[in-house]
Amino acid sequence: MKFSPAFIRALPKVLLHDHLDGGVRPKTVIELAKETGYGKLPTTNPAQLAEWFHRGATRGSLPLFLEGFEHTCGVMQTEDALERVAYEMMEDMKKDGVVYVETRFAPVFHQEKGLHLETIVKAVLRGLERGKEDFGVEYGLILCAMRNMKPAISMEIAELAVDFRQQGVVGFDLAGEEGGYPPKKHVDAFHFIQRENFNITIHAGEAFGKESIWQAIQWCGAHRIGHATRLIEDMKVKNGTVQSMGTLAQYILDKRIPLEICLTSNVHTGAVRDLKEHPFGIFFRYKFRVMLNTDDRLMSMITLSDEYKTAAEVFGLTLNDLEKLTINAMKSAFMPYKKRIDFIYNVIKPGFAKARKG
Repeated sequence: MKFSPAFIRALPKVLLHDHLDGGVRPKTVIELAKETGYGKLPTTNPAQLAEWFHRGATRGSLPLFLEGFEHTCGVMQTEDALERVAYEMMEDMKKDGVVYVETRFAPVFHQEKGLHLETIVKAVLRGLERGKEDFGVEYGLILCAMRNMKPAISMEIAELAVDFRQQGVVGFDLAGEEGGYPPKKHVDAFHFIQRENFNITIHAGEAFGKESIWQAIQWCGAHRIGHATRLIEDMKVKNGTVQSMGTLAQYILDKRIPLEICLTSNVHTGAVRDLKEHPFGIFFRYKFRVMLNTDDRLMSMITLSDEYKTAAEVFGLTLNDLEKLTINAMKSAFMPYKKRIDFIYNVIKPGFAKARKG
């Protein structure tokens, strides 16, 4: 269906998969580079820089997609820079009609100037908290460990996440290039998180096959899966109809394991060839717990409203479908059950009801 951008922006939305360092404003990147003495930017023109990030991220490869992060992380090496980026992200969420956001980042990438991990997390939380006060958007922070780093570092990040669970950190993630870096290498960190009764989401099934998803769930105890595009490999599909499901797909469907779908990003990284081929349509039709996400707003040059609009047009979604996706996201959020229910019945449902009358 066709909805106007303004109509979709006004809908109350929930975003669970968004990288803090993948959504920095181009103008902010330039200003922070000047403030912090970072001299590697390809241009200091905001429009040209935005285009550079976008062009670099749309080459059909996850490793190439990740190259732009050298510059965003490069300018996020001071407390002030980290706080500012987090604060501006909250303002951007407000402008886009997002009522709850879980943003994620890898603290290890922000130590080039000697900041301690605790200092880095505190700076980001300060920005998020100020943003919540000024813009009324609720948030959770997810800390990422990196696949290609030593398991001991992952354990350190896992412990850091648990240390800050009362201050706004809501979960632990494993990110980075999938090929050659299976999640089970980091199993000790995940077992620690499980023993602490904490939350796990893992990037899996984006640049590597269904085995990556299986490991994330069955070895590492993932409560949500980031991307999960390649889960379609565990289904026999003919003319858009699922003939049969393998045990992994059936397990994910039965257990209601949430899949953090990132449509545009998956095209940009080459996880799918084009949007029409994205398995989201099948996942949604067969009642998997899916929701829409931006992944990296700067790199893909999108907002969550853009993703809703794209999904509606490509997959023929109705307003009821968009509400279902939003409720799926809220059900899957790493926040206490009571707060999730409160959001669904007092924010999301009334917001969509208002849109129907509008």
